[in-house]
Amino acid sequence: MMQRTLAHRVPVRSRGASCAFTLIELIVVVGILALLVSMLLPGLSAAREQGRGVVCKSNLHQLLLANMYYAEQSGGAYVPGASNFPANLDRWHGHRTRVSEPFDGRRGPLVPFLGRDEAIRACPSLHAENLGRYGFERGNGGYGYNNRYVGVLGHERSDGTFAVDDDRTGALRDRVTRPTETIMFTDAAFAGSALIEYSFAEPRFHPDYPTLRTDPSIHFRHRALANVGWCDGHVDAHPRTFVWSSGWYEADAARLGLGWFGTQDDNRLFDLK
Repeated sequence: MMQRTLAHRVPVRSRGASCAFTLIELIVVVGILALLVSMLLPGLSAAREQGRGVVCKSNLHQLLLANMYYAEQSGGAYVPGASNFPANLDRWHGHRTRVSEPFDGRRGPLVPFLGRDEAIRACPSLHAENLGRYGFERGNGGYGYNNRYVGVLGHERSDGTFAVDDDRTGALRDRVTRPTETIMFTDAAFAGSALIEYSFAEPRFHPDYPTLRTDPSIHFRHRALANVGWCDGHVDAHPRTFVWSSGWYEADAARLGLGWFGTQDDNRLFDLK
């Protein structure tokens, strides 16, 4: 009888106490969670950027198709990049009534061919700092047109330079002799005082002054890749292989991810021949 009484009085740890965490155990769990998060974040960031790159390629593909449809309705001529440039009221992506206004994408020449939304969709990876301050180029979605060759009607002179005959029409489609190797649109931006929107993909050299290099505007914003749309309708991505700056602009083109791709230091990826 005495033995049963003593056994009954032995203290028993409560159920709640047996399930509680000690401070040390809590610190260990938090540390493990932090480690797991730090391991997962780079992968999640890469997957998110990969998704943005896919959306961007889809946007470029829509622009390619719109320009091809435009050519079918315009006697085989692509959309002009900056029609009647001295007036400075028209771009391939929009129109404005006064030079002081931003371009209105709802009045652009490609609008009827851009599908139900009738709008140029913006690249989700474009993070330009001065979109409001430099609003005159807004509305291009972060994409640049090969205006030096495809966006004008011109011809090559005997000395190898390129002369513009008419900027109120784009190049004739049948003059593009290498459509799989001729750029139509790319990811684009420009180094002004910071990264700003820009409407054109500039070649390595001015076509009319072959020894004078341009400032780059192809933007390698997709994990060091730039998406490129070609005249045959396909879209792919390329790493930067060359960068240069004239020194006229405050921002550093290299730091902002601008440059060119390809192995040849010439205009062959832009030229029609």
